[in-house]
Amino acid sequence: MAKPQGINAIDIGSSKITCLITVPGQDDSKINLVGAATVTSRGVRRGQIVNIEECVSSITDCVESAERMAGFGVDSAFVSISGENILSQNSQGLVAITESEGEIGHDDVFRVIEAARAVSLPTSREIIHVLPREFIVDGQHGIKDPTGMSGVRLETETHLITGLTPAIKNVTRCVNELGVNVSGLVFTGLASAESVLTDTDKELGVVLVDIGGGTTSVCIYVEGSCVYSAVIPVGAKKISDDIAIGLQISVDSAEKIKHYLGKVKHETESSDTKNLDEIDLSKIGITEDVKKVSRKTIVEGIIRPRLNEIFTMVNHVIKQSGLEGQTPAGVIITGGGALTVNCTESCRRVMQLPAKLGIPTGLHGLTDEINSPVYATSVGLVLYGYHHKEQQSAPRLKLSGMIKGIPGKQFVGKAIDFIKSFLP
Repeated sequence: MAKPQGINAIDIGSSKITCLITVPGQDDSKINLVGAATVTSRGVRRGQIVNIEECVSSITDCVESAERMAGFGVDSAFVSISGENILSQNSQGLVAITESEGEIGHDDVFRVIEAARAVSLPTSREIIHVLPREFIVDGQHGIKDPTGMSGVRLETETHLITGLTPAIKNVTRCVNELGVNVSGLVFTGLASAESVLTDTDKELGVVLVDIGGGTTSVCIYVEGSCVYSAVIPVGAKKISDDIAIGLQISVDSAEKIKHYLGKVKHETESSDTKNLDEIDLSKIGITEDVKKVSRKTIVEGIIRPRLNEIFTMVNHVIKQSGLEGQTPAGVIITGGGALTVNCTESCRRVMQLPAKLGIPTGLHGLTDEINSPVYATSVGLVLYGYHHKEQQSAPRLKLSGMIKGIPGKQFVGKAIDFIKSFLP
C-alpha cells in the first residue's frame, strides 16, 4: 500500500514543538489531519535555537509521536521560523513583456518577482519570503494577478521577509537530523495568518498578533496583502516569570496559575461563592507553601501590566510601519499567549482598536486536537504548504523552459566542446 502524499508541519516554538501530519481528502478541497503531537520545547529561547542537541531530541519525540498516531512516517515538512533575527522590507521589480503579442505569461510574473528579490542584503542575511503586494501593468495599479493581461511593462511591489543565515541553517539542520526534508521555512506570523484570517479581514486591513512563548509575531495586512511584519522579543513566558517572582513560586507553578485563570475566567460570574477573589492553589495541584492567593492581585497587579507592555510594543510596530488608521478590521490575537486572562480587553484598551481571538480553521479529521489558538502556526504551515504547492514547482519548470529558449545556447555548448578537445 502506497503511503499517502500529504503536507506535514513542524512548528518549533520557544515553549512547545508541534507536529501535524495530513493527507488530502477524497474531496480535493478538504485536508484531513491524521496525526498530531505536541511536546515541551527544549533548546529554544526567544524563537532561536540555542542548543542543537536538545532541540533535535524534542523534535524527534514530537515527530515520532505524531507518526504513531498517523500510522506512517514523515519524509518532508514545512517548518516555522521566528526570533529577533527576522526583519522585513519592501521592494520593487520591473521587467519588459517578452511575448510579441504583449500578453503577460507565468514567465513574466516569475521574472518580475525575481527582479524584486534582487536587493542589497548583508552576507549574513537571506530572503525567506517574497510576498507580492500588487502588480502594475503599464501604470495601472492594484492588479493581484496580471497573467493573461496585455501590456509592455510589468512592475510589482513586494514585501520581503529576511532572516539570519546561521539561524536558518540551524533550523534546517535540526529537522534534517531526523531524516526529514524541509519543504519550506515559513515565518510564524505568516503561517498563523493563513489559518486565522479571512479574506475579508485581509481586504479590510487587519493586524495579526501571534503571542508565542518567547516572542510575539506581528503581520499587518492591507488590501488583501501582507505589507509589514515584525517580531517583538517578548512573549507569554514573561507573564509566567512575573507571576513566579510576584508570588515567590516556581515557574511551572506560575504556568499552572496562568492557565487556570485563563480557563475559569467566566466561571466566577455565575458563582455564588463569597470568596470569589480567593484561589485555592492546592486544587490546581500546587504544593508550595503559598496556599491561597488573590485573583485580583494576580490579574490586575501582575498579568495586566505585562499585557499592556506587549500591546504598547505592537502599537509601536504599527507606528513604525506608517499604517495607522488603515486597519479597520482591528486586531486578531492568536498563539498560546492569546489565552491569557483579559488579553483581548487589554488589547482594546491599549490599542484603541477592535480585538478578537483567532481560532485556526481549514483542516478536517482530528480537529478536536487543534481547536485552539495554540495551534494557529502549525495549522497555518499545513495550509501554506497546500496553497503554495503548485507555485513552488511552477517557477522551476518555467525557468528551465526559459533557459532552453535562450538563443545561441547550442552554439555556446559546441564552442565549449571544441575548446575541451584541445585540453590534455
